[in-house]
Amino acid sequence: MTPNQFLISLSEAAGFNLIGFAPAKILDTETERLREWVASGYHAGMKYMEHSFEKKADVRNVLPSAVSVISLAMNYYPGEFGQLPDKAGKVSRYAWGEDYHNVIGDKCRNIIRSIQKEDPAFEAAYNVDSGPVMDKAWAVRAGIGWLGKNTNVINPKNGSWFFLATIICNREFEYTPRIEDHCGDCTACIDACPTDAIRNAYTVDSNKCISYLTIENKGEIDAGFRGKFENWSFGCDICQEVCPWNIKFSSITRADEFKGGNRILEPEIFENMTDGDFKLKYGNSPILRAKLKGIKRNLEFISDKSVLSPKPEPLN
Repeated sequence: MTPNQFLISLSEAAGFNLIGFAPAKILDTETERLREWVASGYHAGMKYMEHSFEKKADVRNVLPSAVSVISLAMNYYPGEFGQLPDKAGKVSRYAWGEDYHNVIGDKCRNIIRSIQKEDPAFEAAYNVDSGPVMDKAWAVRAGIGWLGKNTNVINPKNGSWFFLATIICNREFEYTPRIEDHCGDCTACIDACPTDAIRNAYTVDSNKCISYLTIENKGEIDAGFRGKFENWSFGCDICQEVCPWNIKFSSITRADEFKGGNRILEPEIFENMTDGDFKLKYGNSPILRAKLKGIKRNLEFISDKSVLSPKPEPLN
């Protein structure tokens, strides 16, 4: 069994749908684009995006012995919303189930341990959307898919409903070819965004993005966006919902961890909820990231009137 075949078998056993291999070269063009994006202020309040460019550019600053980068993708698509109760806020599909950082992080650690049993000298570091590693850029370089105009990685047979993970290691593999951009003249994602967050193809302005405004944003939401959220209370899936590749190729995930019931948030549930109650209910969910104050703020904002008491305080 070749190194590639061994990794492919381990990734399939762990539940990953796609795997690709790339040499651990410097991400020169990708890092420059990221610098320009940050310099334009499109990262909004995500100050962490301003740091660790040396690690983002060169994974050898993460793992000095790095030779290859393995990119992994796992389908999380849980299905459609169905009939929504009145006043219910929609939750982005990635957060319907368990926190993907934990689920996929565990799978990456298990893969690395399995390799090390066969090859004790194998060195590796992994990332799941949490450290200074450009998971999307490596997914493109490793042939998982191309970067779509909505800045999601799109695979021609799977669409874009998948989580990414990156394993940096000290072994050489047969590298997979990149996939050419198949967005063509399509502007479905740009046209559908209700807040005009996709400024132009391949550039998203977080200051206008519903996902940023309802999750990462720690302040109040600009009143100019009122009536434009289309009932999204945690994240947003619009640019993926309208993507022709998802419409044609999306399939329900096989991972039970991502099939949870957190598809909506109803205002009355949060009226008398304490921070302790919130942490207990959403402790293993991405929803925890917005905090109770953030969820109350979001639900009040999309209701177009104050329905929650007390009024949320500014987030810290």
